[in-house]
Amino acid sequence: MGLDVPGTAVAVGAHPDDVEFWCGATLARWAAAGAVVHVVICTDGSKGTWDAHADTAALAERRAIEARAAAARLGTTGEVVLLGNVDGELVADRATTERVAFHLRRLRPDVVLGHDPWKRYRLHPDHRAAGFLTVDGVVTARDPHFFPQQGVAAHRPSELLLFEADEANHAEPGDPQWLDHKIGSLLTHESQLETTHFYRVGAPADRAAARAAFADDERRKMAEAGRPFGLALAEVFHRMSGM
Repeated sequence: MGLDVPGTAVAVGAHPDDVEFWCGATLARWAAAGAVVHVVICTDGSKGTWDAHADTAALAERRAIEARAAAARLGTTGEVVLLGNVDGELVADRATTERVAFHLRRLRPDVVLGHDPWKRYRLHPDHRAAGFLTVDGVVTARDPHFFPQQGVAAHRPSELLLFEADEANHAEPGDPQWLDHKIGSLLTHESQLETTHFYRVGAPADRAAARAAFADDERRKMAEAGRPFGLALAEVFHRMSGM
């Protein structure tokens, strides 16, 4: 169960914190085993607040700092690539696909991870778009007649793991150590604690209680994900091989 630890992995997320939510424990485990893990973030996260009077430019800057800190908390040693598209306005167009393909060619991952674009009833448009950018980026990065002007050799990854999977067919095992790394990295996104993280667990007024409730909820989700695969804790994906 689980892939061999890759030499290099690239995880593509719609927003700062999406990668940590969906595959943080897996990336932490791989990084500790020697994998070079890179994170590509498609949008600036500037709409990640319910404060109608927030300075969205300042929020985008803060979220970029948090994204780098979260990657470090996971133990990754690769790059954090910020594509900088406006939050909520991501489109899987040719120009953005070319940017994703460029980074896949440049970073040359064995494994690519990203949102499942075919997940039914996926509400957030950026998650759908980021999924298509990942899948289309893999296809266009592997074939040399796409974007030849880039001047970077084509690259074909061995595996594609889609998180938020509509039909999960693969599990990466977790354990408490890597779950703790995942939770720690998520709590590094301090700008999101009220509107995203703590909201999911009823937003207890006491900050320590909120953090504990959030951690318990993440443990519960990984336990539920692992159960169909006979694992105590897991992150699950739709795996595509032989690309």
